[in-house]
Amino acid sequence: MKNLLAILLVSSFLIACAGNDKTIIIMSKGEATVDLNAGTIQAKDGAGHEEKLVAVNKADISFKLNTPAGEATVQLKENGLYIINVKNDTIIGSYQQYSSAGQAQKVITQESLVQKIDSLQQLSQGKNVSAVNRNFFILPNQATFITANAQAQVVGPYHQMRSAEKIDGKDPEIYRFYSIKEIREMITKLQALTVAPE
Repeated sequence: MKNLLAILLVSSFLIACAGNDKTIIIMSKGEATVDLNAGTIQAKDGAGHEEKLVAVNKADISFKLNTPAGEATVQLKENGLYIINVKNDTIIGSYQQYSSAGQAQKVITQESLVQKIDSLQQLSQGKNVSAVNRNFFILPNQATFITANAQAQVVGPYHQMRSAEKIDGKDPEIYRFYSIKEIREMITKLQALTVAPE
């Protein structure tokens, strides 16, 4: 009877904890140091883009940030997927519907091209950014809630990903993020494609 009671108590505890899953992706320039016990994230202005994935199971968690952008405190209350930007640069991104590899090379029309350029320009200025639109403008030393799906995928700045296969017959939930420099370079390249040949 005691063993059964112990099993029930442990099961109840695990069920209670299971509802507090948070996946945190820390984006930094150079390596970031995360101390879950102290609730701190430290980053210096290093070289290259780095990402650190941390999984926690707490109802409410906060971190003190010490980064090239200064000091800040961020609080994570909702369950799901977060990005914490400890770079001294803005990170921009949105939900993406990736097609299968066979459809990824589809030709884009001039009209679609103009719409994409307009959308990227607005994103780069932090316009039309909202949870409803599933797009994000993440300033330095900011934590942003991305989705309630802690298992969603994130493709970070400077990574190449053109297609994704379905999972159990469903499209995967994928968010693509860029540095603001990448967005500006992308806009320039797309604008060159809209110029009519002479």
